[in-house]
Amino acid sequence: MSAPLCLLTVHAHPDDEASKGPGTVARYHAAGVRTVLVCCTGGEEGEILNPSVDTPEVRADLQGVRRRELDRSAAVIGYDEVVMLGYRDSGMADSEANSHKDCFASAPLDEAVGRLVAILRRERPQVIVTYGDDQEFYPHPDHLRVHEVSLAAFEASGNGTQFPEAGDPWVPSKLYYTVWSGDMIIEMHEKFVELGLESPFDDQWLARAGMSQPTTTTIDVSEFADIRRAALLAHETQVDPSSPFWFGLPPEAARLVHPVDDYFLARNNLGPIPDHEDNLFVGVGEFPF
Repeated sequence: MSAPLCLLTVHAHPDDEASKGPGTVARYHAAGVRTVLVCCTGGEEGEILNPSVDTPEVRADLQGVRRRELDRSAAVIGYDEVVMLGYRDSGMADSEANSHKDCFASAPLDEAVGRLVAILRRERPQVIVTYGDDQEFYPHPDHLRVHEVSLAAFEASGNGTQFPEAGDPWVPSKLYYTVWSGDMIIEMHEKFVELGLESPFDDQWLARAGMSQPTTTTIDVSEFADIRRAALLAHETQVDPSSPFWFGLPPEAARLVHPVDDYFLARNNLGPIPDHEDNLFVGVGEFPF
């Protein structure tokens, strides 16, 4: 493989990059892999969840505030570049924002796919990380659209007859879905109980944990365990620093709970690979870890 190694992630809103696989990106960045974040919307519909920054000034410039938060988070994680796909936050299902002319969920599919294909052909990633098709528990229109657009762009990027104006064809090697592991939920709940703390994971959460998506790949992020916390805190408007869900465990305990990121290999343009991987770049070529 002659091209430099590149990992590209596709997320829906500013802050999604902080909650889904930030330790993985930090680890690959530290190993010398180029890391690129594509953020599909500006997060204009995000609620301000942190009372300390809920001011008229912030509300009047929420898009600008969220972009600055995104840049801070990306720097914490170690992204080399942040690319905005250029759409507006679609809001939750059946909200008024769904009808906005610039919202991501309503954009023509070919237009959105073409924009992402142009980025793939320019950045030439071997590995793409995006969202899966099973989004039963959080069916946000933009997250559903990320899946649809990412999958189509992965397939189209190497086909020179599709979107010829988007640059020379590039065939990515692998596409992964992020997985919110049921094991992680259970392990976090058990740590709360062990420490005598009230767990934010109720019976419904624990039931969901038993129905979590399968995984094919686990990345050891134990050396980057504090990255998620720091990246989330960079999104001051979107994350309440007193949230028991994100920050209820003491940092010294949290960093020891499920210190891996989980993924599902959804597309593979390479030959046979192991049944379970510990590296997103398995099969791509020489890798420094």
